[in-house]
Amino acid sequence: MLSINATFIGQFIVLLVLLWFIYKVVVPMLAGPIEERQRRIAQGLAAGEKGEQALTAARGSADAIIREARERATQIIDHAQHRANEMVEEAKGEASSEGARLVEQAHQQIELDTTRARESLRREVAGIAVGAASKLLGKEIDATKHAELLNQLATQI
Repeated sequence: MLSINATFIGQFIVLLVLLWFIYKVVVPMLAGPIEERQRRIAQGLAAGEKGEQALTAARGSADAIIREARERATQIIDHAQHRANEMVEEAKGEASSEGARLVEQAHQQIELDTTRARESLRREVAGIAVGAASKLLGKEIDATKHAELLNQLATQI
């Protein structure tokens, strides 16, 4: 049976003092670092959560920037192609007008050369005709005296 004597009461009092000492001294010594560690872990988790949110926001922002850059690049390419087409059309127009001008200039030069050749040919034919006529008549024909006659002959030829 259980006998309550002074030894038992002494041990009980020592146990109570030991429990009180553990509660007042040891538990706060262990609880402080544990609470600090819990606080740091909570801060780390919060920072990780914020970092994840920032990463998600950054990805969204990067996607938006990439999308805008692609749209801008497409616009620039379209504008460049449009400008290139305009330049080609301008060059075609300039080449066409330059070609028409050169053809017209060539026609004028041909007309001028033809007119010169006809005049030269008329003079030569008139000279040949005068030479032939003088041989036929047996005398010299004065070209200055018969200039009007020679001009009529040249225009008929």
